[in-house]
Amino acid sequence: MGMQMLKIRAHPEVYEELEDSRIWYDEKATNLGVDFLKEVDNAIERIRESPESWAWYEKRFEVRKFLVHRFPYAVIYRYSENMIYILAVANLRRKPGYWKQRIRDMT
Repeated sequence: MGMQMLKIRAHPEVYEELEDSRIWYDEKATNLGVDFLKEVDNAIERIRESPESWAWYEKRFEVRKFLVHRFPYAVIYRYSENMIYILAVANLRRKPGYWKQRIRDMT
């Protein structure tokens, strides 16, 4: 494929979210936290392969979501030209939209 690899930028709070979730899952079962991180990595790779394929989450903000396999999470992201901005790896059972102020941080 002649396409260049899209760059990924994540909001700084995404790393804390991932770590908190990993710890929570590891307390539930051995290696479940590692499995969670692998599924998130897979999700980000799928987004990178075709960022425009996934459903709109907030169309007016040009925000899309990719549902993480096996876990009740979505990768919330924006895509422009050669960059994917990950706004959140959001637990779908948590209050929706808590990450919206991050849109301003990443424009």
